[in-house]
Amino acid sequence: MAKTAAAPRQTARVVPLRKGTSLDMARLCCPDAGQATLISESFGLTTVDGDAIRDLHEKLIVQTADALGEGLGERAMQIHLQRIVGAYVGSAHGAGQFYSRAVSEARDATAKAACDARDEDLDGPVGFDGAAQRKREFAADMAIQSHALLMAAEGAVAAYEQVVGERWKPFERPVENSGRSVDRKAADLQMAALG
Repeated sequence: MAKTAAAPRQTARVVPLRKGTSLDMARLCCPDAGQATLISESFGLTTVDGDAIRDLHEKLIVQTADALGEGLGERAMQIHLQRIVGAYVGSAHGAGQFYSRAVSEARDATAKAACDARDEDLDGPVGFDGAAQRKREFAADMAIQSHALLMAAEGAVAAYEQVVGERWKPFERPVENSGRSVDRKAADLQMAALG
């Protein structure tokens, strides 16, 4: 009895995905309403109305979807809104990360300024803020900005759910270079052709 050659088994190809930025990721690095209010009061900054920002962005995107409704099919609308909402969430996340770095720099500068043995970190001349104070004020400004962008992102996510009918989740795209280079693939094909 002759043995038949076993067909080579095709292994499932696992495609790694590049994770998108989720609203929860943005929430983790941006101050919430309570913290933003405390920062505003502590630094004498304008308190932003987060609820108004969220509501306005929700209405804006719903109205945009209504205006595009006749020109876009259901799937095209979903893809379009996916991109729009992703941009809002990505912007809030980026601002939140920038805010986090600003807080770290302010903490470092404040800790250095508290050390009496360091001349370079002393406060400026009378009437001028020291470097540590400027860094704290900059971090406070970034807190308010990132909170405002978070509220805009939350409004966009709410609008997406209202228009599309399902919760928004970040788009995950395949990683472009999954390990095998074009040169290696070409070499494999050439060797297969040679026998």
